[in-house]
Amino acid sequence: MSIHIKTILLIVFTGCFLPALNGTAQNNKDTINIGFLFQNKERSAAKNGAELAILEATKKGGAFENKKLRLITYSVEGLWGTGSKQSVKLVFNDNVLAIVGSLDGRNAHLAEQVTAKTKVAFISAHATDMTLSAAFVPWYFRCVPNDLQQAQAICNEIFTKRKLKNVALFGTENYDSKQAMATFIKIAQSFTGTKTKQFVFNGNGERVDKSVAGFTDSFFDAVVLFGTPEFAKNILPFVKKQNAEQPVFATQSLLDNQKPETQIMQSLNNIITVSSCFGETPKASDFQQKFQEKFGYQPGTVAAYAFDAISLILETIRKSGADRNKIIDAIQKGNFNGITGKFSFDKNGNRTDEPKLITIKKGKPTALNDE
Repeated sequence: MSIHIKTILLIVFTGCFLPALNGTAQNNKDTINIGFLFQNKERSAAKNGAELAILEATKKGGAFENKKLRLITYSVEGLWGTGSKQSVKLVFNDNVLAIVGSLDGRNAHLAEQVTAKTKVAFISAHATDMTLSAAFVPWYFRCVPNDLQQAQAICNEIFTKRKLKNVALFGTENYDSKQAMATFIKIAQSFTGTKTKQFVFNGNGERVDKSVAGFTDSFFDAVVLFGTPEFAKNILPFVKKQNAEQPVFATQSLLDNQKPETQIMQSLNNIITVSSCFGETPKASDFQQKFQEKFGYQPGTVAAYAFDAISLILETIRKSGADRNKIIDAIQKGNFNGITGKFSFDKNGNRTDEPKLITIKKGKPTALNDE
């Protein structure tokens, strides 16, 4: 059963098949409410990034007519369907003007279904699944590079710039990993003479079968990873044992760790991955410093995208006012300059700028041309 059908059934059977709002609902007289959904309580970095955006805006006088800013946060951990229920609470109980979600693909679909019906702007700050933007919801936006954009960036580097042909793909049974790998395969097929072979693992690859047929007895020009930092840490020793000189690439999920200054990041040295320009500008450096001072650790991309998503909503409210319809229209037409770079959105809500490739050096992201 597809995720869209499951979502519809959930909405029907939980009583959440809701009437559309007229888009003019306002927050409390003296308060502007912004909703934030995050995956689970362990993903504090995303929540911290959103909180910092509210704090910084408050220091500058708020977002609109000096009203107090209130960030309302909910975790979606628990039984499947929690993402839908929490989204309903944000729209109807908390009367938020917009929602930001630092969610995986499945939960992002649930939140999108609710906001699609209620006409509340939803900014996805984590999920890269292409089918989210395929729903053509005019008030859905994504401030991270999607699977297609990431696949194109990696394929151009592998097949066009490096002239490589045979590529091994390592992923997991996780929904997001499978979606990203499927998109990559389609893009790779558009390059003449290329070949890809998939290796899919349960969990995070803790138990790597060292006799994986088709890898140990074959030669590959490169490897691409689709998974978390933990997955990469488990897979890399196996990959490097077969060919230590083999270039290893990864999608942006490689940078999904909450605290980049960790032992896991040290184990990812020399991997080439997709990233924004986060960390390369004075604006980003200022964010890193303030985040460190407030929360006691250096932020990674998870916190950066959450910060940017909340910030663009607040910037939009300052310009267009505290009205749901005007906020949607302003986001659709706007150009934003965030800590992850300058970007706008296309007609399907996807971020428009092209993602960059970076490499990990001494546990830290480094521009690829600075290797």
